[in-house]
Amino acid sequence: MLKYHMFSEVKCTERCLLYSMKMHGNEIESLRIASGTIFNEIVVWKVVFQNNATIPGSHTEDHVPLTTDEGFLRPVPVFKDALISRLVGHEGSVFGIAWFSDGMKLVSVSDDRSARIWEVQAEKGVSCNDVQDRDNHFAGSVLFGHSARIWDCCIFDSLIITAGEDCTCRVWDHDGRELKEIKEHIGRGVWRCLYDPRSSLLVTAGFDSAVKVHQLYAYKGLEETIASEDFSDKHEVFALSLPNLSGNVQLMDSKSEYVRCLHFSREDSLYVATNNGYLYHASLINNKTVRWTELARISEEAPIICMNLLSKRSKSSDGFEDWVAIGDGKGRMTIVLVVGIDSSPKVDFILTWPAERERHLLGTYWCKSLENRFIFTADPGGRLKLWKLRNNLTSDSLIGRASYDMFLIAEYASCFGMRIMCVDASFDEELLVCGDIRGNLLLFSLPRDLLCSTSIAAGVKASPVNYFKGAHGVSSVNSVSISVLSSDQVGIRSTGADGCICYLQHDRDLLNLEFIGMKQVKELSAIQSVFTSDRSDDSSVGDYAVGFASANFIIWNLSSGTKVLQITCGGWRRPHSHYLGDLPEMMNCFSFVKDDVIYVHRHWVPTNDRRIYPQNLHLQFHGREIHSLCFISGHSLCSSDENQALVSDPSWVATGCEDGTVRLTRYEPGLENWLSSQHLGEQVGGSAVRAICSVSKMHIFMPDIPTEVDRQNGTLEDRDPFILISVGAKRVVTAWKQIINMSNKREGTISSEMDKKNENDFKGSSTSTMSSFSFQWLSSDMPLNHTSHLKRQNAKEVTETAESTSTNTSDTISTKLLSSNYMTMESNLCPEDNLENDWRYLDVTAFLVKEAGSRISVCFVVIACSDATVTLRALLLPCRLWFDVASLAPISSPVLALQHVVIPKLLPSKGNIQSGSFYLAITGSTDGTIAIWDLTECIENFMRQVSGLQMENLMELQKRPRTGRGSQGGRRWRSIDHHKAKKKPEHCILRVKTCTDSVSTGKSDSGNEIESIASETSLSGTSVADIPFQADTQQASFVSGRRKDDLLPEISVLAAVQVLDNIHQSGINCLHVSDIKDLSLSDSRFSFYVVSGGDDQAISCLRFELQVNPMDENSQNMTAVNHCTTLPLAKNNSKDHFLVQKHQMQVFYLDKITSAHSSAVKGVWTDGIWVFSVGLDQRVRCWNLSNGRLTEFAHLIISVPEPEALDVKTCGRDHYQIAVAGRGMQMIEFSGI
Repeated sequence: MLKYHMFSEVKCTERCLLYSMKMHGNEIESLRIASGTIFNEIVVWKVVFQNNATIPGSHTEDHVPLTTDEGFLRPVPVFKDALISRLVGHEGSVFGIAWFSDGMKLVSVSDDRSARIWEVQAEKGVSCNDVQDRDNHFAGSVLFGHSARIWDCCIFDSLIITAGEDCTCRVWDHDGRELKEIKEHIGRGVWRCLYDPRSSLLVTAGFDSAVKVHQLYAYKGLEETIASEDFSDKHEVFALSLPNLSGNVQLMDSKSEYVRCLHFSREDSLYVATNNGYLYHASLINNKTVRWTELARISEEAPIICMNLLSKRSKSSDGFEDWVAIGDGKGRMTIVLVVGIDSSPKVDFILTWPAERERHLLGTYWCKSLENRFIFTADPGGRLKLWKLRNNLTSDSLIGRASYDMFLIAEYASCFGMRIMCVDASFDEELLVCGDIRGNLLLFSLPRDLLCSTSIAAGVKASPVNYFKGAHGVSSVNSVSISVLSSDQVGIRSTGADGCICYLQHDRDLLNLEFIGMKQVKELSAIQSVFTSDRSDDSSVGDYAVGFASANFIIWNLSSGTKVLQITCGGWRRPHSHYLGDLPEMMNCFSFVKDDVIYVHRHWVPTNDRRIYPQNLHLQFHGREIHSLCFISGHSLCSSDENQALVSDPSWVATGCEDGTVRLTRYEPGLENWLSSQHLGEQVGGSAVRAICSVSKMHIFMPDIPTEVDRQNGTLEDRDPFILISVGAKRVVTAWKQIINMSNKREGTISSEMDKKNENDFKGSSTSTMSSFSFQWLSSDMPLNHTSHLKRQNAKEVTETAESTSTNTSDTISTKLLSSNYMTMESNLCPEDNLENDWRYLDVTAFLVKEAGSRISVCFVVIACSDATVTLRALLLPCRLWFDVASLAPISSPVLALQHVVIPKLLPSKGNIQSGSFYLAITGSTDGTIAIWDLTECIENFMRQVSGLQMENLMELQKRPRTGRGSQGGRRWRSIDHHKAKKKPEHCILRVKTCTDSVSTGKSDSGNEIESIASETSLSGTSVADIPFQADTQQASFVSGRRKDDLLPEISVLAAVQVLDNIHQSGINCLHVSDIKDLSLSDSRFSFYVVSGGDDQAISCLRFELQVNPMDENSQNMTAVNHCTTLPLAKNNSKDHFLVQKHQMQVFYLDKITSAHSSAVKGVWTDGIWVFSVGLDQRVRCWNLSNGRLTEFAHLIISVPEPEALDVKTCGRDHYQIAVAGRGMQMIEFSGI
């Protein structure tokens, strides 16, 4: 064991708070100390020997007398302080100091957002207490550039690096010139920075809990300052001028030549098209010289409007062929085949034909899967034409000429009438995907017979088979791509000018298009494309987002969350082009035009010469406080081997954070760190996530007495959905659906397919299968503005239409009031409050219910709000309809913790066949009470109403989550609905009725908003509730309508069947309910445990037993089911009882540990055998629940500050995994053996 003792103690006589300190020197005689004070100055001092002090290291050192200080022995001071200099100049507290290597200069950073370089004067050797007026005022360089406080700095012989609260790390030279700004962290700043000159690596650590590595030699301006391996020849900057403008500097006029289009084909090959109709080729030589080649003059009458390029490598080693497609202002299309060897291009043939009317040719597109045999052209009206090139040369022939003809084989018309901006086609899937300028995606059929047919026929006109309106709001779609997910499903990825990447799924059999997820890249305002690296040997590479942020071109690594490249270019409206290699960090090219000059930035390092460092050393979790977490059940991950030991299976943990994000993190047993973490999405508007829960078990609703069919198991043959529910600020609730995809990647193009004799033979194509597990966004719900949960105010008879289809407001189904005593309470339940926008959801619990044999399932969600209300809501699947089912009558205090219990109803007379279930909710409030609520009747009545719905008459209501960037919603979004497209969408009315009624749809005769007609109903089946929707029947994108009048039915109010007082002396922060245990099959007795933790540092344990048999007549005087009663806390092992649906429920008070933790208890969990708890004291404690008593078994100090949540996964008998979250997350493995 390492032992140490105090050598000497020196106290600086400067009596002030020190925010920073840095020492320089290896010996005591040369030691210098710089201290940053709260008084905005730096005190530089050293230590000197006391008069008559014993010199350390002499023979009398062992006999140095000792003094006592509060009972501790300390050596007599041998040294004292001596002032060297007092540096004055900062206007804020000094947070960081760094010494130069010679010890004559230092750098300081301060609260005043500046860094300053100081020259330390000669040593004075005078005590700090004796000299108070010898100040060395600032006379060096000042480094200004940060927009917030600067926290840290480090220095090398030629570089100064600062890290600040503005989330930037800046590199400076010694003259105060800023060389580079690095901004890759998010949150509230970069805390620390460290630089290693030998490897040119800069390591930064930020508030976002990420540790990132940067390679400084890759940045412009640092090549001459880095004293390491020289990579300056790998980063090149070209400034090019057109051949006709070289050496001619004059003012531009209408006849001046300028660049219209740029396109890279390789890292050393750039094609340039001008307004005068010229097509040039620029060969970028390694020594920064450029070789220009004038290929052709495409048009002399009109400027070039658009250009696209398809580059192919020939079978020869150095040969290439580039197919350049060019469109001019006269509507003519030209294809130029450029071939060459070793950067020596030449034109092989040119083909020109009229494609559109004058000024109507705006875009031309190649598709790699279709190769050079087909090309698309687009006009302003949303029409896309497919042209076929006949008698074209094969890829392996670069010599010889032939006649070429272009034929129109198909014409695709958009139903929105908007200009098509991007296309992608799949020959294998016979699918064409297009994106337009208003954020819409369209799917067209691309039959293989049409492409492979040798006969020439008139162009086929086609309409969309499906479309998705507003995938990117009203922003333009910049790129689309197609991938194969399974044998019958196709994945579609699109990027847009809203800074989002959207993922959709197309089912070829059902012909539907489903939104499955979205990635919002906050660092980019517009994403041009997503590049996927083919390198599988490096975990630091993956998908890259390429786009713009203001005037900067940025390449962003989506896997590591780091910035690869940033170049100031003036924005995306300038002509530009980029080209990326297998490793974009080392292989990237970007060119843009500014002031008639073509600037080319090229950084090209072969992968065999340099390996990229991992740019993210620590998994970037949320970066803010994690308020909630939950394990994803192991049985939901489609484990095929049930006998495999659970302890060796990986674990998935879902977390919700203050920053509004939901993440899914994987843990592998045996590893010391988390294996991976993926971002699922954000709450609407980025509202904080306060609670999260998962639900996978499906409960079966049986309206009648069942026969012996497959209802005893409680599941159907179809795979039940796995739902993740997150709630938080702004009363937003979001549902996520589990997806497990088998991704098939096929290699092969149209050429290989058309050359085969049998087109149905796919044996020659290679197929690789990959599986992925994640969650996709399913639905979001938030209340209307200026409305409450329970009170519907009277207003004028006007129909309000939601401004956005992204978030649907809740519709109400009236249920029968269970107690007339609470009818009069309804008007006072939720008073008007101008601050209702500050209300937030505090906790949530959910469960799934489905009627046997039905395709409709319902996810019931119980939500607690900060306004002291608890609401039972229903999410109808797969229609994504939200309903308010009932409100749990609020008690005196808000509810902080929620749990639910589902107990089966068995019929002993019929062999214990399940006839239904009891649905209970258990709440813990801020006043220390626990309440039990019976939800059974409301749920059964709602399910009876739902059973009358027919799936074929229902369409999905919500299509896309809101990004919070204004990309969807508001007046601009509503203008899309009123746009006069070629085929105007129709409107329909959906009428939801009871189980005795049918569901009918009817069309509206006008495009006006449909008036909502609602009547007060009860769920007995005697009346009907009409729920109107304004819908686009072709798109299935609904806008919910609601009429505010006195005819709108009120939400039902439930009373607690039991309230247990004084369980805790203060607020109950957490609750957990164990699994149901069947005590006796003969008399249908079930039990479960409830454990709670509160602010009073206590843990309480209760046990509930339910006797399902009917009660005797002499027990009718007991508590009625719908009347609220209050029971005081009794002594240990005492019991109380009440009725649940005329069945007796007993409560046993087992044990209470009054001082379980030394601070508030924030999380508890139990399975009836073990109890685990965590508190703000950063302790996880394990309790054994035996003989009705809680006995502490073990405890552990965790490294997570301010823990707020705990969840446990059972891995085997007496073996558990414990996940704790707060300002970070930690996994603990427990074994009770």
